[in-house]
Amino acid sequence: MKLTIKIDQKTYEVDVDAAEPEAPSQAPRGYVMESAPVRVPAAPMAAPPGPSGSVNEEKVCRSPVSGNVVRVMAHAGQSIQVGDVLLVLEAMKMETNITAPVSGKLAAVKVNAGESVQSGQVVVEFE
Repeated sequence: MKLTIKIDQKTYEVDVDAAEPEAPSQAPRGYVMESAPVRVPAAPMAAPPGPSGSVNEEKVCRSPVSGNVVRVMAHAGQSIQVGDVLLVLEAMKMETNITAPVSGKLAAVKVNAGESVQSGQVVVEFE
């Protein structure tokens, strides 16, 4: 198709091709998209500001995100290894496994299922 365009008193003749609409892309039949489990090691973080006192950061596990505790997988007195799942948090409709940053024995689990936690909050203490 040819068009005539006039800009600043100059006439231009332009060839234009009509674009065909693209078909929407679809996933193949029977294809199901699932999310893979994510393991987030709860590395020691800087203590949040406030009157929390002095805490030995090597003896605690802090929440890396704000969210709700879905499941508590560990209990006080339990021996754990690096990478063991301590608890599961839900944040923004996604579940995040909080794993042990160190091996050892748990002194206390500071949260229960159904509670909400803040980023940086101590969730587990080690002996």
